[in-house]
Order: sequence, then C-alpha cells, then structure tokens
Amino acid sequence: MLIVDEKDLAGLPEGTIEAAKQLAESKEKEGWLFTLDYPSYIPFVTYADNRELRKKLTLAAGSKAFKGDDLDNQGIVLQIVNLRHQRANLLGYKTHAHFVLEERMAQTPEKVLDFSNELLEKAKPAAKKEFENLEKFAKELDNIDQLEKWDGSYYSEKLKQKLFSLDDEQLKPYFKLENVIDGAFTVANKLFDLSFEEIDTIDKYHEDVLTYKVTDKNGDLVSIFYADFFPRSGKRNGAWMTSYKPQYVIDGENSRPHISIVCNFTKPTKSKPSLLTFNEVTTLFHEFGHALHGMLANTTYPSLSGTSVFWDFVELPSQVMENWCYEKEALELFAKHYETGEVIPMDLVEKIKDSASFHQGMQTLRQLSFGLLDMKWHGQDPSNISNVKDFETEAFKDTNLYPKTEETCMSTAFSHIFQGGYSSGYYSYKWAEVLDADAFEYFQEAGIFNKEVATKFKDNVLSQGGTENPMVLYKRFRGQEPKPEALLKRAGLIK
Repeated sequence: MLIVDEKDLAGLPEGTIEAAKQLAESKEKEGWLFTLDYPSYIPFVTYADNRELRKKLTLAAGSKAFKGDDLDNQGIVLQIVNLRHQRANLLGYKTHAHFVLEERMAQTPEKVLDFSNELLEKAKPAAKKEFENLEKFAKELDNIDQLEKWDGSYYSEKLKQKLFSLDDEQLKPYFKLENVIDGAFTVANKLFDLSFEEIDTIDKYHEDVLTYKVTDKNGDLVSIFYADFFPRSGKRNGAWMTSYKPQYVIDGENSRPHISIVCNFTKPTKSKPSLLTFNEVTTLFHEFGHALHGMLANTTYPSLSGTSVFWDFVELPSQVMENWCYEKEALELFAKHYETGEVIPMDLVEKIKDSASFHQGMQTLRQLSFGLLDMKWHGQDPSNISNVKDFETEAFKDTNLYPKTEETCMSTAFSHIFQGGYSSGYYSYKWAEVLDADAFEYFQEAGIFNKEVATKFKDNVLSQGGTENPMVLYKRFRGQEPKPEALLKRAGLIK
C-alpha cells in the first residue's frame, strides 16, 4: 500500500515511517510503502490513526488466497483435508486427528477438545469483559459505534498506554537488536554455561546472516549457530528455527549440530539501529529456546535429536525462554538505552510485568479459536464440506468477538496447518504454555538462574530429544505432572 499524503501517516512511529520511506525509495516510488510483512503491517494497524487505511491493510492481510482468482486456495484447502482423511482411513484411523495425535502427549482428539474447552470456559468470560471495555473505550475516545477487526490492535494499544503509561516506542530504545542477542547469549551462559563467539569462516546463504561458534565451559564445540534477522525479497514472514544438521553419535563420535533461527525484524536505517518492540524481544527469545533444544541435544540417533519430539512438547523450550524477558534480573543484563547505555528503569520493568496479563482473555480466546478451527478441519469426515468460509464461520462461532467480515478467510492462508507441521496440532501452543508456566514456576521458586534447576532442565528436557515419552521427561525434571493453574494465574484468569 503506497501512501503519498503525509497526513495519512498520523500516529505512526518515526521508525516505521522512515522504514516505509526507504522501502518506497528502493522500489523507485514516491511516498511511503507499507506491506503485509510483519515489521510493516503490525505497526500500521497498531498505530495509524487513519481508520480507512487500517481497514484496507487488515482486509488485504485477511483475504490472502481468498479472492476467487488463480491464487485462491479454497479448493486446495478442501483437497488437503480430504486427502488427509482418506490417508487416515487407509491406515485404520477414524480421522486425520486420530492418526496424528497417536504420537502426541494429548493422544486423542477428545483429550484435545477437553483441554481446549476447559481453558475456553475460563477465558471466555474474561475475553468478553475485556472486549466490552475496549468497545466503551473506543466509543469514548473516537465515538466508534462498532469495533471492527481493524480497530482491535489500535485501541488495545491506546488503552494499554492509558492504563500502564507504557507503549512500544517508549521501550524500543532499550532493545537494540545487538543488545538483545547478547542478552539471550548471557542468559544461556548463566543457565547452561554456553559461550557464543561470532565467526566469519562459515559459509552462509546471505550476507545478512550472522554465524557463531558455540562452546561449553570446557571450550568444547556444542554447535554452529546461524541467525538471520531481517526481511528481504523472497523470504517468508514470521520467525522459525531450523536444524541444518542435527546432533548424533556415529562410531563413538558425538557429531555436533548446525542450528539456525530466522526472524523478520525492522532493518537499521540511516539514523537508527534495529530497535525491537517488546513482542519482538520475546520472539527472539522464543526462537532461541528452540535453538537451545537443538544445540544441547545429546542422543545417538538424528531422528530423535533436538526438536524431534512430540509436537505438543516441542514448544516447551521456546516458550519457557520467553519468561526471562519479564524478569528484572534478566532485563538488567541487556535492556540498555542504545544512545546512553542506561539500564532500563525499574518502573518500566514493573509496567512490563503488570501489563503482561493485559487482554489475556482475548489473546487466549484467539489462540484457542485457531486450535479449535484446526480440530474442526481434521477431527471429522470432511467429504461433505463444500464452502470453506461458511465452515470456518461455524467453527469460530463460540470464540469470535468481532463482527463477521465477508472479505476475509483465515483457512486459505493458515500455513501452520496446511503448509507447516501443525495439522491437528495447533492446540500444542496452549498445551506448551501450560508446561512452560508450570516449569518456570519451578525456576522462580529456586531463583531464575538457579544452576541446579537449569541443569535438570538441560539433562531431562533439552538434551533428550524424543528418546522417551515427554511426560516421563517432564516429570523427571519437575517431579510432578504439569498443572494449568500456573498458566491461569500468569494470565490473570484466576487469582
């Protein structure tokens, strides 16, 4: 979306405007260019005062592969779910979900639905109350009669600023990318005695990629680590971890892994370094947690190494690492102003912690809605489904807060379940949140950098890969099965 009138930029952060200007110049266009890439899209729908342009970009994002043209995915979605169902039947399973969940901690679709509905019961009343308050706030602020999808992020950010006097632009100067990377490395060192040395002797696929040699306290090689942080043409959105070469043992020799994390953060500009939003800080720590799972692997077979675990266990190491981003003791290590070097003020740290449960009812409902849509697609015979949009609308009826928009459809671009590995597995994000909240509670009880707890986590979770049932590994680390209360407390859904 090209903007040529400067008035349409009202509300946008300076860094977002500068990045849009540079992008337009790179395309030899006059004005400011905004795209559906997250570093461009998210700030626009969060901060732009122009409601019509927020709507335009939101509908563009929500209608990907849903325009009735050659790139429309509705027929492909139906083809995929039917082929998956047929394969499951051929192999003796009732549905694709039954087929997939046999090798998951949850084991059955019924258990997934029970788990999801238990959380839904706690989250929905809170979400509805949060949404009603957001509607009232938008009405008071701008006389908005009906809150729409393109209003949610914008007014949520405004309300958060009002309640906590906190916004991302206030925080970003303390989260220079290089400092956050060093912070993740320091946390890994304090927990697991790892050291990271940047090297330039490793072949890489693009000049933006950083390469590191990772060693243990004895100086022995643990892993080669690649980091690819910026958007570019041909690179997909989002963030992920990849294992180029897993760890394994062959002829008595422990062959160490090559691990990568990929993100899409705002590039440095002529006047500013890459400054991260707090959400991007947690994203980096999340992917770094996946990377640690790969780097610290210690198994015989590559097929069981690192992240080769049950899908509803794989997010535990990544999501548990996010918790350090909220802790004063960790933030003091790396959250320093990029110009002055000042450590982030403690009142900001307290605001970060206080705001962590802001709109958690709505966020929980949103994540549960994606998992329930996934189970709807894969937990039944899909042969009678003919209309993707109608099916999706029905699946969302218990979780949707916003008015229906005919122009959008999530399923046609739901890459997690139709392109990635999350079919019948999207619930695992929430499942892993239960695990990570319970696990981090153990760290908090002993101290967030407690070496004994960290070593138990490394020896029983990070190093073991898929060699044993994950519940056995978790109980060996924690001494008990995970309980949802820690997550519900963290989200502010119970006292």
